[in-house]
Amino acid sequence: MSQPQAIERRSHLDSFAITTMLVLTVIWGLNTVLSKVSMIGFNPVLMNLLRSTIAMIAILVWCCWRGIAIFTRDGSLKAGLIVGALFGIEFVLIYAGLDLTSASRCILMTNTMPFFVMIGAHFMLGERITTSKFVGIIIAFAGVAIVFLDKLSLPSPQALYGDFLSLLGGLAWAATTLCIRKFGLTKVAPEKTLLYQLAGAVLVALPFLPFSGPLIRDVTWLPVASLLFQSLIVVAITYVVWFWMVARYPATGLTVFTFLSPVFGVMFGGLLLGEPMTYGLFLGLGLVVLGLILVNDGFRRRVI
Repeated sequence: MSQPQAIERRSHLDSFAITTMLVLTVIWGLNTVLSKVSMIGFNPVLMNLLRSTIAMIAILVWCCWRGIAIFTRDGSLKAGLIVGALFGIEFVLIYAGLDLTSASRCILMTNTMPFFVMIGAHFMLGERITTSKFVGIIIAFAGVAIVFLDKLSLPSPQALYGDFLSLLGGLAWAATTLCIRKFGLTKVAPEKTLLYQLAGAVLVALPFLPFSGPLIRDVTWLPVASLLFQSLIVVAITYVVWFWMVARYPATGLTVFTFLSPVFGVMFGGLLLGEPMTYGLFLGLGLVVLGLILVNDGFRRRVI
């Protein structure tokens, strides 16, 4: 078997990375809305299990077709189990939160992730927090806080609990991203890294299944199509691309782009679900974009 080629690390985001992250964040923004649609037909825990299982099958087929070795011993099992558990916890929290709150508010809470990644990367990965990055993250996080306090977009009193669960999901997402880098999973095939996480999602979700209420709600073609899109496009394709990017570009520079997901998520939530697009939402999103520009040095040099 030939030795894997060394991964070329970049010190900043180039045009390819910026374009790729923009495409990914559009899809991820739409994904939250589609998850809300899927919950019309499926219980959140069951939806998580189905999505992860379908995606695992698709990735296994892809690996067999491409000859990607995923069952060889490479010392990644322990790290894979940790990352898989974090990924499973992440989606239990996010889907439980999404079932209680709106798609717009859920995606804003979840995408506090870069704030936690920046702090974690400073201590775990040696990626220094510059003054501009710190100010940018604070501004963007303030935008998220404004949306959190926006009562006009609050769908119900229990939505605040959903917001909190979504916030915890963002923290788990940050922990997953950091552990992938810290434990060296960037050195294995991204498909294998993703399979670790999908297996973790199944194993973590299974114990919650008997306590999650009715598994089937109102199944029509729309929730089914939404579930398939999430499984085959969002998970099986965009997540692999994301891990490929994490292995080659600075974690903080990449993750701040996820602040654009709320922009697209709120837009799709308003257009497709009729969710309120209030002044608070727009103010929060404006601060998020400003924070993105301040945090990402490479992006700022291309814009200003």
